[in-house]
Amino acid sequence: MAVRLLKVSSVATAVFASSGFYLYSKNVDYNDLSIVRFGRAAATTAVISYDYLTTLRDVQYGTEEYWAVKSKVHRRSAERLLDLCCANRGTFIKVGQHLGALEYLLPEEYTSTLKILHSRAPHSSMEHIRQVIREDLGKELSDLFIQFDETPHGAASLAQVHKAVLPDGRTVAVKVQHPKVQRQSSKDIVVMEFLLQVVHWLFPDFAFMWLVEEAKKNMPLELDFLNEGRNAEKIADMLKQFSFLKIPKIHWDLSTKRILTMDFAEGGQVNDREYMRRHGINVNEISRNLGKIYSEMIFVNGFVHCDPHPGNVLVRKSPESNKTEIVLLDHGLYQVLNQDFRLDYCRLWQSLIKGDLKGIERYSRRLGAGDLYPLFACVLTARSWTSVNAGISQTPVTQSEQKASQMTTARGSTCSFIQKHQTGNGQEQTGTHREIQNRSQVTGK
Repeated sequence: MAVRLLKVSSVATAVFASSGFYLYSKNVDYNDLSIVRFGRAAATTAVISYDYLTTLRDVQYGTEEYWAVKSKVHRRSAERLLDLCCANRGTFIKVGQHLGALEYLLPEEYTSTLKILHSRAPHSSMEHIRQVIREDLGKELSDLFIQFDETPHGAASLAQVHKAVLPDGRTVAVKVQHPKVQRQSSKDIVVMEFLLQVVHWLFPDFAFMWLVEEAKKNMPLELDFLNEGRNAEKIADMLKQFSFLKIPKIHWDLSTKRILTMDFAEGGQVNDREYMRRHGINVNEISRNLGKIYSEMIFVNGFVHCDPHPGNVLVRKSPESNKTEIVLLDHGLYQVLNQDFRLDYCRLWQSLIKGDLKGIERYSRRLGAGDLYPLFACVLTARSWTSVNAGISQTPVTQSEQKASQMTTARGSTCSFIQKHQTGNGQEQTGTHREIQNRSQVTGK
């Protein structure tokens, strides 16, 4: 037996050593190997699951000690997820960023930790950028641009943007996809789906499988930059009546599925109040105009920009007219609303504004909220049920409501709700009901 074990261990050692030498000689990045990425994700999932199962086992549910201990587990688990996303990059960072925005569904420990991913997106080397441009456009960088800033102007989970100058002197933004994302994304989603199914098996109340379904549907769209360019032109035409809205012009001759070239747009992020103060930009005017833009998208056109984080919404003074403008970027993901959903959603908001309780119940139920329609109305408006009863346009926001809204923010619920449930069939209504139940568990309402 000992001899056999020695032989087996010798063979295994030889195989591992030769494999390692082969990979080293080929300059293979271990992070590109599916087995490494899967192993890292599986290990993180196992550690998080074990932590929840063991740490909370001996603590009485509902006590102050229970909530304190659970908060610590949430924090540890969120930090482990953050490390996983940063290590596996690509699709993992994209999903992690989405989780960081689910303040209306996830515990604060998760959202506050994962928000870091919005500013920790990876950079690709200039060698990789040149390679993608060479492969997709068939020319060297120097043949296409007289100037190309090697330091990215911005970086995201799937791509990075460089400022460049065309031979005719026009300044453009060149969005270049990270070279490995396309190849890895489908495998990463399979890994996530498998691991989330394992978590659901361990914790039956875990109801976030829809995240994977959304990723499977949306990732191919977000990885196709030609689709993004078409969306940009479509929304620019739809909202052309708003002179304050600017959508950068697409340069189709320098665009492919992995490269998108557009006019370069200066501006400060929409949440940068110091930038607005320095440039004499009225915050209330920006707020009103943003409301006009998204109301037109949702209630009139049924074509909704689904990634309006601050980095994608810039504000500036027009160089020509000195008027305040809003620049909308990143048009990779839009949601098309069907007619029935759009009209029911319009009628629900009309009911909320007027305090029409029968209308609130009727249209909330039609949208899938079921018996939890009062909670749904509060989540949607970030107002108390008392204010909803009176009509949200009739009652000012109180200090207590502001505090409650800060603690259990409903920001993002509209877009996420629309994204997942707008077709209104039975399966999606069940998903809506479950999502609202999750929200009630998180907020304690």
